Amino acid sequence: MKIEFWSDIVCPYCGLMDHRLRLALDRFAYGDQVQVTHRSFQLHPDLPRAGVSQRKLIEMVGAPRSTVDRILRPIERAAEAEGLSPYRAIDRTLGPTDLAHELLAYAADQGRGNEIWAAEALRSRRYRAHVAADQTEAQRLGANGTPFLVLDDRVAIPGAVGTDDLLAVITKVWAESHPMPQPLPVVATADDLCTPDSCAAPSTT
Repeated sequence: MKIEFWSDIVCPYCGLMDHRLRLALDRFAYGDQVQVTHRSFQLHPDLPRAGVSQRKLIEMVGAPRSTVDRILRPIERAAEAEGLSPYRAIDRTLGPTDLAHELLAYAADQGRGNEIWAAEALRSRRYRAHVAADQTEAQRLGANGTPFLVLDDRVAIPGAVGTDDLLAVITKVWAESHPMPQPLPVVATADDLCTPDSCAAPSTT
C-alpha cells in the first residue's frame, strides 16, 4: 500500500497528522508494507519572504482575534495530549515555504529524507518544478489545503482525523486491495457422503 501525504511545514495540523499516521501504522498489522511519500503543498506562497507572525496573518485575512483561542489553541492542546510538546501553532512565523520544500525534495531524492544539508540544491533551484508539480497534483485530486492524504490512489482524507479513524481507513483500503482467500465450494456426491470437513467411505452393506 502507498500513502501520499501532502503537507506544508508551517501547517500545525500537518505535524499532528504526521504523528497520528506514525501511530496508526505502528498499530497496523501490515505497517511495514506501507510506503509513505511526503509531497509539497504551500499554504502561503504569496506572503513576504521575511514572513509574518501567525497573529499578524489572522489580522491580514480579516479573521477575528478569537481565532487564536477557537482554532489554534485547541491544536496545541491536542498535540500536547498526544505527547508532542512544545507544539507551537500560535507563536510562530509564516511565509513562503518553497525553499524548504525543495530541500526536502532533494533529501528524499537522495534517500536521505531525514537529513538537512543541501545548499547546492537550493542555489540551483532544480527542485522548483518538482515542488510545483506536487501542488498541482494535489489540487487536481481535490485538495484545497493541508493535510491531504491519498491511499492507494483510491481514497482521499482531507484534513486532520484521529488516530483510530485513520487506522480504520487504512485497514479498510488494505482489505479491499488484499482480499482474504475464500474457501473452495463444497460439492456433495450423489450419495451425499461428503461434508465440508471430510468424506465418509461408502457403506458396503
